[in-house]
Amino acid sequence: MNVKEAIRVRHSYRGKFKDTLVPREDLVTIMQAGLDAPSGCNKQTTSLIAVDDPEVLKKLHSVIIPDVGESAPAAICVLTRRIIAYRDRCFAVQDYSAAIENMLLTIVDLGYQSCWYEGHITDNDRIGDRMAEILNVPEEYELVCFLPVGIAESDPVPPRKKAFGERAWFNAFARTE
Repeated sequence: MNVKEAIRVRHSYRGKFKDTLVPREDLVTIMQAGLDAPSGCNKQTTSLIAVDDPEVLKKLHSVIIPDVGESAPAAICVLTRRIIAYRDRCFAVQDYSAAIENMLLTIVDLGYQSCWYEGHITDNDRIGDRMAEILNVPEEYELVCFLPVGIAESDPVPPRKKAFGERAWFNAFARTE
């Protein structure tokens, strides 16, 4: 699969996963794609933890409310550190976002599915903190995203996208209403 094809066919998958294990070599490939992402001022604020032990996955799912990706045989937890990069600017959000997108594309390229779960992981109830505790993550890191990884039981349903001309223009913004 080429990059353009992976971008075109990648969609968030929220369905059930087959119980087929994800080989560690595939998890390494996925994580390496994330670590190869660009990083503001090369501060490399993103770190990753792959989870393929069913007992650890069970512990993580016991604190994720509502539970997501519960049938996935593996997951990747995305960590960040807030490091000042340039003129009091921190690019941690951009760094981990680029890493996540690289991983999502690689996941699809390898024949798996996933979904970027961040909102309720980092919300006011701080589920990410409880997940980080289970994974022995040091305090200077924040767990910001949970990516279940596995073979989908059903095909992902692509969302309806607006037409190109409604969101992209040349040389100036153009109203389409």
